[in-house]
Amino acid sequence: MEPRIPELGRFAEPALLILVSLSDGPKHGYAIMADVEAGTGRPMGPGTLYAALARLEERGLIEALPPVERRRPYRLTAIGETVLGEQLHDLAAFAETGLRRLGRSPG
Repeated sequence: MEPRIPELGRFAEPALLILVSLSDGPKHGYAIMADVEAGTGRPMGPGTLYAALARLEERGLIEALPPVERRRPYRLTAIGETVLGEQLHDLAAFAETGLRRLGRSPG
């Protein structure tokens, strides 16, 4: 039987933003929020962040590392990398379709 790959869940956008942020290495909460805002131009509040981190950790997509100077970093798990790759692939295909329908070339 093939292992079940967890889904991002109901609040997918914050989860996806967090996974992308962690894709280049471990970060603590404040660094994730700063990275997300730098990449999207939109802030992510601490309530949204920590609720999403808890869901992602519960699903096994990220794991908390030992605290460093009272900050707890998180990193992607192997399954988290797989899920992120699949989600980004699906989003890229969706965006390509939308751009094509608008008469704009992707890319």
